[in-house]
Amino acid sequence: MKQAATRELFRYWNELRQERSAPDRLELDPTAIRGALPSTFMLEVDPPRSYPLRIAGSRIHALFRREVLGETFIGLWHPADRPSIARLLTTILDETLPAVIGVVAAPLQRSPVELEMLLLPLRHKGKTHARLLGALTPTAIPSWLGLVGVESLRISTSRFIVDEVTPPTAAGRGGTDFNPPFAQSQVQVRRHGHLLVFEGSR
Repeated sequence: MKQAATRELFRYWNELRQERSAPDRLELDPTAIRGALPSTFMLEVDPPRSYPLRIAGSRIHALFRREVLGETFIGLWHPADRPSIARLLTTILDETLPAVIGVVAAPLQRSPVELEMLLLPLRHKGKTHARLLGALTPTAIPSWLGLVGVESLRISTSRFIVDEVTPPTAAGRGGTDFNPPFAQSQVQVRRHGHLLVFEGSR
């Protein structure tokens, strides 16, 4: 995780969950993640698994240059990548695993921008398979941001963040030397032509 908003949101989610696999949506305090809010979004896990956006920060709207609340998360992706992102979301929910996705996006006839996406499972009123919390942050601000919207999102890489040690409680944790109790899994996904290749396993 390279972007500040990604790290802030992950740190908060991880401290909030404590010994659990995921925190509850009702526990979230927006004031605790002020720096990440413009890049943050939340998805509902609906029966068709189209994942409508229920919350979206200002930078998400600026990227697409339209209001995306109520739109489906699956619909934001290029048609060729929709099956892959759907499988990834299912794994996040079934295994309660966070994931980081490398994303590429561009408006028509404009230079592409690379973005970092974080996806985190959430419970809702104790129920699993209910919500997903995420952040989407460009690695650099493109000159066209806010002037024209991207057409769709493309996957460049993805990895799961696998729990390796006992998670800490929120108490006594803080500062820049915080080490998340997750290590990168050996499961990697890379693009090869029109294919997404899954490398390695646990």
